Amino acid sequence: MTTTVLMELSALEAAHLTDLITQFADLLAGSLDDTEDPAIARLVPDAYRDDPEAAAEFRRLTQDDLLDRRRDDAAAVLSSLRRDGVTLRPEDVDRADAETAFVIELDAAVLAAWLRTLTSVRLVMATRLGIVSDEDQDDDPRFGVYNWLGFRLEGLLQAVED
Repeated sequence: MTTTVLMELSALEAAHLTDLITQFADLLAGSLDDTEDPAIARLVPDAYRDDPEAAAEFRRLTQDDLLDRRRDDAAAVLSSLRRDGVTLRPEDVDRADAETAFVIELDAAVLAAWLRTLTSVRLVMATRLGIVSDEDQDDDPRFGVYNWLGFRLEGLLQAVED
């Protein structure tokens, strides 16, 4: 397994990804107050589908730790997306800078955080968009973002395998 991966994005992609991960982190920050949110439920799936009582007990015992790890992962991704210590925001990236290469070196720990975070963001988006299968997509631009995240996730997985 590769221990360091270089990920190249454009500055604009990095800025938009920062925005998405920030929204995800905000969702997680509010999750303590909204445990009935279907997107949060998707992030902490039932361990016992045939036993609601056991599933509820398992969730009670593991949900906070699992969501804490997801928060930590999102923070690691956001930290790695900073350029020269500055958070990239879509509105701050000018046309001349938009396609500038933004290369991130991911060590094993940060790479794992990226993989878990991109997967989690896709789960949240799938829940919000009602995606159960590929046939559930339409021309809504949010599906493009969902697919782009899948493309980036696939690229990272391929880099790990190489």
